[in-house]
Amino acid sequence: MSVKRMILNETSYFGQGAIQELPGEVETRGFKKACIITDEGLVKAGIVKKITNLLDENDLDYTIFDQIVPNPTVRDVQAGVAACQEAQADYIIAVGGGSPIDTAKAIGIIMTNPEFSDVVSLEGVAPTKNKSLPILAIPTTSGTAAEVTINYVITDEEKKRKFVCVDPHDIPVVSFVDSDMMMGMPKDLCAATGMDALTHAIEGFITPGAWLMTDMLHLKAIEIIAESLRDAVAGDQEAREQMALGQYLAGMGFSNVGLGLVHGMAHPLSARYDMAHGMACAALLPTVMNFNQEATGEKYRDIAKAMGVENVDELSLDQAREAAVQAVQQLGEDVGIPQALAPLGVKEEDLKDLAQDAYADVCTPGNPREVTLEEIEDLYAGLL
Repeated sequence: MSVKRMILNETSYFGQGAIQELPGEVETRGFKKACIITDEGLVKAGIVKKITNLLDENDLDYTIFDQIVPNPTVRDVQAGVAACQEAQADYIIAVGGGSPIDTAKAIGIIMTNPEFSDVVSLEGVAPTKNKSLPILAIPTTSGTAAEVTINYVITDEEKKRKFVCVDPHDIPVVSFVDSDMMMGMPKDLCAATGMDALTHAIEGFITPGAWLMTDMLHLKAIEIIAESLRDAVAGDQEAREQMALGQYLAGMGFSNVGLGLVHGMAHPLSARYDMAHGMACAALLPTVMNFNQEATGEKYRDIAKAMGVENVDELSLDQAREAAVQAVQQLGEDVGIPQALAPLGVKEEDLKDLAQDAYADVCTPGNPREVTLEEIEDLYAGLL
């Protein structure tokens, strides 16, 4: 076996009340002042108050930067860097979904590697020399797994494109995966982020770099998500706690082996139309899975089994592959995700530009089947 690499974060706490461990971690590590990176919606909803109350009770100093938006931009990162510098923060608490945590990673990296302050030079695998300013990550959605990955995604507003950054120096040092923090998710956000997590697990499982350890993580993640997402969307706390675990497992895996064409095609959609990333992934996933069938060996049989399809071993390979695709599509439908792009605002005249950006996306080469520019455009068109 060729040499494989696994990078995971240092410490994570799981379960209801996990955030109660935050003050102890801050004190043990000797941190002096936090910059809390979050968004206005979480402040208004009282979610951030749960964190600041803990800090206040323990006389821990902090400032709040709450200007993060969905699909965060280069300007958002630069504004966050300025806020951190002004506060003289020596660590970051990232509270939110993928957008605040991704932004926090970029901010943390630039704080210790100021030569990358233009942000766009961080695209791909940037040669940063120093570890990020320490990040404590508190996810409020169960989908992105940003709290355990070495990846983050930023939008270049000028070019209307998203770019992916991959950097082992950016991984949060501590994560607090607390279902209490996720109960405020509205149903549509729970559905979209959950389908994003399923996409992570499936793409990570079938990418050419997948191997034994990541396969174990991804298959278990698929199983948990298939069992829990419907109830999580309905608001069941136990199901949301299971989703938090499922998405985390998927993140442990894909962070180390990459993703594929679904993400390659989803990034341009959310950059151009400000579409929720999970919504884009969910709409694309069954179609791209269908496209990839012939390049996946027996893996779709394993996916079908993890999705709860019965008597999978009695099916032919073609039948098992089709069953996997159908199970994924049914889950998306059950949680109310559109299975087409037109309802999400995608326009036919944009398809060529979308295809160009998807073809150039850093995730696309991780697809198990090689894809041409024309095929990507056809896949988009087939969903209008």
